[in-house]
Amino acid sequence: MGTNYYWIRETNICNHCGRRDEERLHIGKSSAGWYFHLHIIKEESINNLDDWTKKFYIPGSKIKDEYGFVTTPGELLTIISERKGIPFKSKEEEEEFHKYNGSEDGQNNLVRSTIDGVNCVGHGEGPWDYVTGEFS
Repeated sequence: MGTNYYWIRETNICNHCGRRDEERLHIGKSSAGWYFHLHIIKEESINNLDDWTKKFYIPGSKIKDEYGFVTTPGELLTIISERKGIPFKSKEEEEEFHKYNGSEDGQNNLVRSTIDGVNCVGHGEGPWDYVTGEFS
């Protein structure tokens, strides 16, 4: 189980009725024990954490999780960069997990996605992976 995060900016706000449009982009997903899955969106020129960080600070924008809770840019950057996991109980458990999940060992007892060029397209400089496509 994990939590998805979204960058949201309201646009085209009507001065008469308050109607507004919403620009919404999926930032990524935080799952316990895993590196943060940072969503790379090439069409939006978002290719790494630095690109996302610039978006986080655009005036009028905000970050919300899938449950509607607002998160500050600083809080989300902490969620992304300060992660820790729990070691596997045995080498056999670890090998089976990685085989089933297409994953590998990462730092701080975390699991990271194996680069496959389709979903995971790269490893970040910290405990995050660069991932494309749809998230659940």
